Amino acid sequence: MKKWIKISFSLSILFILIFSLGACSKTESLKKVRVAEVTRSVFYTPQYVAIKKGFFKDEGLDIDLKTTAGGDKTMTTLLSNGADVALVGSETSIYVHAQGAEDPVINFAQLTRTDGTFLVSRKKINNFSWDQLKGTTFLGQRKGGMPQMVGEYVLNAHGIDPHKDLNLIQNIDFANVANAFASGTGDFVQLFEPTASVFEKEGKGHIVASFGEESGNVPYTDYMAKQSYIKENKETLEKFVRAIQKAAKWIEENEPKVVAKVVQPYFENVDLDILASSINRYQKQGSFGTDLILSKDGWKHLQDIMEKAGELPKRVDYETLVNTSIAKKAINK
Repeated sequence: MKKWIKISFSLSILFILIFSLGACSKTESLKKVRVAEVTRSVFYTPQYVAIKKGFFKDEGLDIDLKTTAGGDKTMTTLLSNGADVALVGSETSIYVHAQGAEDPVINFAQLTRTDGTFLVSRKKINNFSWDQLKGTTFLGQRKGGMPQMVGEYVLNAHGIDPHKDLNLIQNIDFANVANAFASGTGDFVQLFEPTASVFEKEGKGHIVASFGEESGNVPYTDYMAKQSYIKENKETLEKFVRAIQKAAKWIEENEPKVVAKVVQPYFENVDLDILASSINRYQKQGSFGTDLILSKDGWKHLQDIMEKAGELPKRVDYETLVNTSIAKKAINK
């Protein structure tokens, strides 16, 4: 009897060891990809869904995500090898190219297809018109960043010169713009979701317009990596894009509230109903999409916006900074 107990005990220990080794082996086999995102926003819902629903793990990837507030900080992180992949405005790759980088930053997948900011007014306006901005104090975004350039593009389209018709404030750090408005600075501000909706619920501001609807299709936020990393990790990036596409499709097939429950861990201080309405707002204006390929028309529109803002160093050919082969191969599979 004692002998049988010993054998059973030994088999149990052996089983536990085999199971543990198997689990360790599976974890160790995952390829780590360090991702730096320019901000934490509902705008990037497909990315959070891909992590939480296990789509990256299904592709054999372990995502190490960190938020590096602001395009300049995000690009610095990528260039200094603090990240493998950056999720940031595509204009940053043009700025790096203009500086003569030996290892250029290449856009390999487009996550968002519109601007993600909304015009928030301090006072409630029942019948908003863009000319109501004239003579007001506008709390803008960082000079040369996508939010500010698209904002200026939209204002110009409505006959407003942002540098002459407004008291334009641009000297506040990206991460502190929302706090500055909440503290009383400015009559109008550009904000991402869910901050815009949170302010509306708390009575700090009122959403009166969408810059995404006004500016049209533009490669606003892309995944990019250094050319050297892409050359050595094409298969990894194909898996990366495939996971994001799975997430985008899953979002299309589910109600905003269901999606909100999945991504809520990334927005712990935001009510579920606010998250759901934010996701719904982005879905309705076409910010998300399963087509992750940056188009030639989108690339041209991006540079038109930059040129209008006076921030385009020089026109850059589509093929120079855009690699569509990875996304196309991932999507075809």
